[in-house]
Amino acid sequence: MAQHNTDGSRAERFAKEFLIAKGYEVLEENWRYRRAEVDLIARHNNTLVFIEVKARSGTGFGLPQDFVDVKKQKLLALAANEYLFLQQHEGEIRFDIIAILFKKGFEEYGIHHIEDAFWDYG
Repeated sequence: MAQHNTDGSRAERFAKEFLIAKGYEVLEENWRYRRAEVDLIARHNNTLVFIEVKARSGTGFGLPQDFVDVKKQKLLALAANEYLFLQQHEGEIRFDIIAILFKKGFEEYGIHHIEDAFWDYG
């Protein structure tokens, strides 16, 4: 497995643990619809939350959250709309980003949780 895939899996695991510690109920991991994937889908305070996890080992090219561009947001919204339809969910939703910055050879990391990171483009 490529190193970036391993780091991505670690980042998603750290993000999941972080969310659970904050009282989120994680419902799905790596949920796919067509060419779109949602890293984590969780419930928090009666809100369904679609979460994109982005990790980087440095900020030379920008912060992790900078890599969730409009194209990625549209793909997330596409998947979210299908999930909402399948679950017949009619309540509140939001899109969050969990940005993870690995430090010191991936031994340490920082997490930045951005709630309501962008609007639904669906």
